[in-house]
Amino acid sequence: MFAASSANELNLDINLATWGILAGVIVVMAIFDLVIYARGHVPSVRENTIWSIAWIAVALIFGAVFWWWQGGEAGSQFYAGYLLERSLSLDNIFVFAVILSYFAVPGQHAQAKVLAWGIILALLLRLVFIMLGAALLDAFHITFYFFGLILLYTAWKLARHDDAEIEPEHNPALKFIRKHVTMSEEYDGEKVFTKVDGKRIATPLLAVFIVIATTDIIFAVDSIPAIFAVTQESFIVFAANAFALIGLRALYFLLVGLMDKFVYLTQGLSFILAFIGVKMLLVDIWHVPIWLSLGVIVVTLALTALLSMRADRKKTASAA
Repeated sequence: MFAASSANELNLDINLATWGILAGVIVVMAIFDLVIYARGHVPSVRENTIWSIAWIAVALIFGAVFWWWQGGEAGSQFYAGYLLERSLSLDNIFVFAVILSYFAVPGQHAQAKVLAWGIILALLLRLVFIMLGAALLDAFHITFYFFGLILLYTAWKLARHDDAEIEPEHNPALKFIRKHVTMSEEYDGEKVFTKVDGKRIATPLLAVFIVIATTDIIFAVDSIPAIFAVTQESFIVFAANAFALIGLRALYFLLVGLMDKFVYLTQGLSFILAFIGVKMLLVDIWHVPIWLSLGVIVVTLALTALLSMRADRKKTASAA
């Protein structure tokens, strides 16, 4: 057994009240996100753009306050963690599209509702993963190497497109629900439960909700070890995850129709995960400064976007 130690560890002034404040901020954000689609209309592209920018702005403001309160190193770790989680969450958008298409969820309003609650449950499940990961890192230093190998394997799979096939019907939670929960054959608008012959039963929307949340566990297996390479502070890890996931719904409706244009997204995410995996494996040999981690993520995402736009322009020109 080894005691974990890393240059990324900080002595933060975090107590139960601080966690309570963060929880309160997240609850308020989640309520706002729910209210957006509860006003009786489906937000336009312009509204989704505004809300996507607004959620990013809120994260940046939180990071600035955190920087001022806990110092530059802590603030830098939050920003690096947030950017990492935000970039990895782009892959969630593709998976959301596959799940909603598989279940043929009718209407953008119903899709928005199930995404919102699915993301909230996913965030709670991630909190469990974060606390478990923090405990393992604190108790067993070798966990760094285990996480590093997980990230390298995931990067290799992404580069080979081995994870491209998402099959919701094989989800264990879905199989359990279909076996043990009485469910209607048809949707009833946005209702998760409905009445059939006087009996209250679930609609397929409940299954979609559960599948979205549990499928996110797959992403948590990748993203949680990745952010622990940036910081071992569970408060920063959870805050970065929360700000990355809240508002993902608006980003989904903004980008879902454009995902096929990001042709180099997979390669970019693969490189980022590989870099972080190597960083974790070198934890006892070389401390990678936070500014370098942040720079690699920013430059990789920028190159991914530029190369994707260039490829899309060439494709459009050749088709003309």
